[in-house]
Amino acid sequence: MSKSFHYRIRKIHRYLGLLLGIQFIFWTVGGIYFSWSNMDEIHGDLNRNPSPLIYAGSGFISPSVALGKMKSSGHYVDSIHDIKLIQLSGKPYYQFLINDHSVSTHANHTSKPKYKVQLANAITGELRGPLVESEAISIAKDGFKGSSAIREVKLLTETSSHHEYRSGPLPAYAVSFEHPGNATVFVSTELGTIQKIRIEKWRIFDFLWMMHTMDYQGRDNFGNILLRGFSIFGLFTIFSGFILFYVSSGKRKNRIRQK
Repeated sequence: MSKSFHYRIRKIHRYLGLLLGIQFIFWTVGGIYFSWSNMDEIHGDLNRNPSPLIYAGSGFISPSVALGKMKSSGHYVDSIHDIKLIQLSGKPYYQFLINDHSVSTHANHTSKPKYKVQLANAITGELRGPLVESEAISIAKDGFKGSSAIREVKLLTETSSHHEYRSGPLPAYAVSFEHPGNATVFVSTELGTIQKIRIEKWRIFDFLWMMHTMDYQGRDNFGNILLRGFSIFGLFTIFSGFILFYVSSGKRKNRIRQK
């Protein structure tokens, strides 16, 4: 094997190692953090109280009664995606998810989920509007474990692709607590329920996951060009290392024979 070829391989290996070294560190550190983390804690499940039970003898009306009130109030109801029974301010409510064909199917951070929401009292059938701030705070306090004081409350009407509540249903209140993990509880104004709980460990996880997938927009695109390119360059780096090892071993053997 010629000296010039050996030199070129060594040079390629050196520059590829320099280019990929930092990314390899992120892959390794991320893998260690992921494997040593409790995912229930990362997702905020350990900081969430279970949903309150609803008394079965409350005298519920049929959901069709509430649907009738929607139609008589001028609401267009094409088809139902889902109906849930939730508790809001100590009262049972039907949570109707109505398919909305007027919403664009293009993904963005302000139109998900692609349906209209309507809350109706499960006893009287009375329709109600979105949550106000005081109701969102009450729901956040009831759903969050611990007695931490509230640090800040924000109404979110839009989020960026890097926001910790990205792709969550909007509008929503972000209720932040004085908590060791800097916890923030996100409550949807239309759904009337907690959607996500974010803590500091999740934020670290999210950053490392972004570096791991090399998807600096949505975090979950494993087929992005940058990741594919670095993977191929990584193989080149490994194979060039094998070649250098083989060449160096051959030279070492020749020196031994000459002695």
